[in-house]
Amino acid sequence: MTLEGILPVWKPEGFTSHDVVAKVRGILGIKRIGHTGTLDPQVTGVLPLCVGRATRMVEYIQELPKQYEAVLRIGLSTDTEDMTGNVLEEVHQVTLDENHLRETLLSFVGVIEQVPPMFSAVKIDGKRLYELAREGKEVERKSRKVTIHELEILDVRLQEQYPEVHFRVTCSKGTYIRTLCVDIGKALGYPAVMKSLIRTSTGSLRQEQCLTFEQIRNLKADGSLQAHMIPMDQAIAHIPAVQLTADEAVHALQGKKINLTAERLALAEAAQSIFRAYSPDERFLGLFEWKSESQILVPSKVFL
Repeated sequence: MTLEGILPVWKPEGFTSHDVVAKVRGILGIKRIGHTGTLDPQVTGVLPLCVGRATRMVEYIQELPKQYEAVLRIGLSTDTEDMTGNVLEEVHQVTLDENHLRETLLSFVGVIEQVPPMFSAVKIDGKRLYELAREGKEVERKSRKVTIHELEILDVRLQEQYPEVHFRVTCSKGTYIRTLCVDIGKALGYPAVMKSLIRTSTGSLRQEQCLTFEQIRNLKADGSLQAHMIPMDQAIAHIPAVQLTADEAVHALQGKKINLTAERLALAEAAQSIFRAYSPDERFLGLFEWKSESQILVPSKVFL
């Protein structure tokens, strides 16, 4: 049986996202695998891999909100904004009021501006920022808008030499938690750094669904891995769905445009541009773009 779908992997420390893809390719013997969001080598957590035709879903899964658990350390800063870098500034006495600390962290909920860190994969003039950083160069970066959907403080340790805050954050694609930690420190009046980070979910894909390399290897060997993979349409359940008639389903699989009035779509969803399409027997047909002016569905990604 050909494996296909979303394979939720628990990324171990010391692996890049590309390393994880290479490792799983070796275990499964499948070349067509893509990951859905870069994690730094020292970060562990949820890394959904798209296997087989599900690689066509990567762009939609990448857009989903991510959830992390992070530890913010206050009183020092590094050139990488995490504990892997060289220390740039140190404050040996940090005095903080816990109520003010909590208010400051929660003030970051909403749309905020972030400047991507130099040690990041952002490209400027065709070169990755981390490549320039390793050459000792620093370039101007434009700030970006990102969204902090939720921020929950899990633990506060003010008695440490460098006070620490353990928090959980749900945020939009492209949010740098390292930079969030640095910016929180600035708002408190102190240098700050991200001590540790775990990604606990990508969209609806959570930590408890993830498999280690060893589990993947064992499940592949006994032929039960497919049962642990998430069907590609379930992984993008945030995209609204429409059910087609039998004739429309045939036309959809032929890549034809389908006339479809707005009444066939839920009125609250008619403003959406992308829909999951299903046959009368609930078979996933693919993704279709809704053209409201001409009231037609245009094939975007069809799955025969």
